Amino acid sequence: MSDEGGLKPVYLEAFDLDDAWFQCLNAILEKGQVYKITRGSYEGQRRLEFDFITVRVKKPSNQIIPIIPEGMSISPPTNMEYVNKYLNYLLTGNKTKTEEYTYGERLVDAKVRIKEYKDGKEMLSELRLNVNQVQEVINIYKKQGFGTNQAIMEIGMPSDIKLDDPPCLRLIDTRVRYGKLHFIIYFRSWDLWGGFPSNLGGIQLVKQYMADEIGIDDGEMILVSKGLHLYEYTWEWAKQRTGKYDLEVK
Repeated sequence: MSDEGGLKPVYLEAFDLDDAWFQCLNAILEKGQVYKITRGSYEGQRRLEFDFITVRVKKPSNQIIPIIPEGMSISPPTNMEYVNKYLNYLLTGNKTKTEEYTYGERLVDAKVRIKEYKDGKEMLSELRLNVNQVQEVINIYKKQGFGTNQAIMEIGMPSDIKLDDPPCLRLIDTRVRYGKLHFIIYFRSWDLWGGFPSNLGGIQLVKQYMADEIGIDDGEMILVSKGLHLYEYTWEWAKQRTGKYDLEVK
């Protein structure tokens, strides 16, 4: 049976997070699909995107942030100072008045926003769910052992479909096997240049923290997305980093 016109899934195996980023850049320039954004961030611009990608990262802690070789005229997409700040973002429920949510809020102090009407005026209130998913997963493994498929941390919720900017990160599933804590991570949409390195750097630090709390070793990451992409303004940077200077993106 011909698969002409079907999705073109990509599978990569990487050693660490630097290697994963480089391999994804290399692959998206060759296998990504170009389309114009009709809804969402950067509406009206073009994006280069995988149909679907899975990346296995065997030793994510070995090199957490991307390395840009000397002599290249491009700046690193992130650094450890930013990643450490991002870790605090992931492990607290703090948010500004202009933010609908943060990943950290959804992970450790989730709230549901409720619309009410009083005297003809719309009022917004928040209902706290009183759950710290990071701590709950730690407790499950410490108290009930590793034989479970229930230790999953969810960021998305049904009402997100109504948001102008719903969360890109939707869930972090976990597994303890072979004495190590592994993360399976799903992003519905994901900026490969600016988001991927910082997101995974922070999530890796969360994984290391949780592994230490559980009393086991740090393990692998499996990354999954049907929306890993490069915005058009980063295409030339990606070509420089991968050495594909003459490649024409169509």
